Amino acid sequence: MPTRIPQEERTRQMRRRLLEATVDSLVELGWSGTTTTVVSQRAGVSRGAQLHHFPTKHDLVVAAVEFITERRRSQMDAVLADLPVEGRTRAVLEALSAQFISPVFFAALELWVAARTDESLRAEVDDLERRIGRETHAHAVTLLGIDESRGRNRQLVQATLDLVRGLGLAATLSDDSMRRTAILDAWAITLDHELER
Repeated sequence: MPTRIPQEERTRQMRRRLLEATVDSLVELGWSGTTTTVVSQRAGVSRGAQLHHFPTKHDLVVAAVEFITERRRSQMDAVLADLPVEGRTRAVLEALSAQFISPVFFAALELWVAARTDESLRAEVDDLERRIGRETHAHAVTLLGIDESRGRNRQLVQATLDLVRGLGLAATLSDDSMRRTAILDAWAITLDHELER
């Protein structure tokens, strides 16, 4: 006789499928094409079950972006263990850049654009983005192995994050990998020269 999966685990799996389907839909269909009906169909979940956990599209999308961001955070923690000693700065830039050319960034971008003209969504997105921004900044400081209170380290980290975010925006329209590589190579040299270790 097969072992029955506990209800709590089935609920957790269903929520994960809904959140992953939401991100996939945002990336493929954009904000306007992502509906709760589309998401529930993609996730293989009944519409009633989806509405029980996420009553509105806003709830679903914000939860999905947060869920995937947490997954990326775990991946960033794993990167820390694998950073080389030689060429560390360039490796850190590659890891940070990867965050901004990933499906989660493209999904978040759809959320930002929608929030620009939707005040109720903007309030939710502002809180989420502030928190994610602080966490990403802290990760960058840790990955670079610096004390951000020294010299211009804090400003250089923020400039780095602004740079990789901008490169991520460029990647939404075309394959910009050659230019991105050249820019990150140059910025790594700048950081190695300017950061106070």
